[in-house]
Amino acid sequence: MMDRSNGYERVAAEFLARRGSGRLTGVGANVVRKWAQTLPCRAAVLDLGCGPGFPITEILVAEGLTVFGVDAAPSFVQAFRRNLPNIPVVCEAVQDSHFFHRTFDGVLAWGLMFLLSPKDQRHLIRRISDILVPGGHLLFTSPSEPLIWNDVMTGLESRSLGAEEYRKLLSTVGLSVTSEYEDEGQNHYFDVLKA
Repeated sequence: MMDRSNGYERVAAEFLARRGSGRLTGVGANVVRKWAQTLPCRAAVLDLGCGPGFPITEILVAEGLTVFGVDAAPSFVQAFRRNLPNIPVVCEAVQDSHFFHRTFDGVLAWGLMFLLSPKDQRHLIRRISDILVPGGHLLFTSPSEPLIWNDVMTGLESRSLGAEEYRKLLSTVGLSVTSEYEDEGQNHYFDVLKA
């Protein structure tokens, strides 16, 4: 059976041990917090590749958002349910998730996009546009340069399409990059708006 978690189920125990319990802190925490504060109170936000729920999902919840999680690794979903028992989460690959059969004010894909094949990245961007309400926001991370490298945890190939390609893809589905920035861990963010 194909691993829909991009190798993360295989390394879940090591990942969870490394992550420890650095609640509400860590690389990217401040950027996600600032992004969350731009959304209306109780806005519905989908956290794609939510992992065990901290620190990222927990920050969204702490900022008063209505959060939904999706992750393909069963071990992460189990940990998410322990960490955030009142937050809906499904164990599905983002490529074929039902996304709770609803629309969202915001979608977050932190550390996920580049784990997918170029074809799956293009498909996911189209699907995100479909589930974002007009005026909705997307925040995702991927290097600004077109790159191919091996993921530190899984050893599997990761691929950034690069800022130029992402902007083009987003614009074809009615989404536009409003800003780009980096965090203390040199993660590159695309802050995107649906017109």
